[in-house]
Amino acid sequence: MLVRMSALVPRYVDLLWPALQAAIALGGSASNDELDSAVIAREELSSQAQAVLHGDGPTTEIEYRLAWARTYLKGMGLLTNSRRGVWSVTAKGREVTEEQIRPLHAEFSAETRKRNAARKNAEAAARPESAGDSSHDEPDATLADNDNWKDQLLETVLAMSPDAFERLTQRLLREAGFSSASVTARTGSGDVEGLGLYQLALLSFPVYFQCRRNSGSVEARTVRDFRGAMSGRGEKGLLITTGTFTGDARAESRRDGAPPIDLIDGDRLCELLKEHALGVRTTTRVVEDVEVRPDYFRSLEPR
Repeated sequence: MLVRMSALVPRYVDLLWPALQAAIALGGSASNDELDSAVIAREELSSQAQAVLHGDGPTTEIEYRLAWARTYLKGMGLLTNSRRGVWSVTAKGREVTEEQIRPLHAEFSAETRKRNAARKNAEAAARPESAGDSSHDEPDATLADNDNWKDQLLETVLAMSPDAFERLTQRLLREAGFSSASVTARTGSGDVEGLGLYQLALLSFPVYFQCRRNSGSVEARTVRDFRGAMSGRGEKGLLITTGTFTGDARAESRRDGAPPIDLIDGDRLCELLKEHALGVRTTTRVVEDVEVRPDYFRSLEPR
């Protein structure tokens, strides 16, 4: 039976402290995957908990809640993140205590709700014909506005024809630095595999790759099978999925004594498509927070 019991996964608010401590233990900075793996190990989350999907997937519930934890830690001033998705611990993050986490979270949440309420009131006043109001439980839905595009992008990729997906795979690899990317096999569902030559400055080396279209989690046995197929075909292995990888799969990709395999999940795939402007257009906006100060107007009243 497919595990969907989200109660197995800690709430995002209970992951704030473990995520912060994991980032500190990793030297003060970490990627999404590093943080996820470190928190899973730190909290000793079972393989059953790691298999729980968020909704219909492809994101797992633990990845979803850890993404919220990182977002709130950033809003609380304890983490920052770069354009390349690297999270860093701030000076405040190193000094904060576990007892201070909940009050900081409550303060940031209250400020966020206040800003959102003011924005919604302003929008309602500007568009009085708009009826209805939607409310959301925490975490606040407006914080996720910039991540909704990933769900839409993955749905679009999953709906592509096999031929189109093959062309997208080759284009992405070439944009990312492959001097060649030849598809050698394709399944009926559109999964592709092939050989490429990755160019890195003055060096180049052959890479065996597979791109899998699925909305669930890739398990360790798939990584082992991939390594077996990779033997004698490339010096490096690259396994891409539109879904996710279980913690065991990530551990298998880095197993001592075995050729390492680089993993790219659906979230990272979206970031790569965005980075190389493949089907994704990024528009920079300037957002103003406007606050009315009644005390100023009262100061103008005659005394």
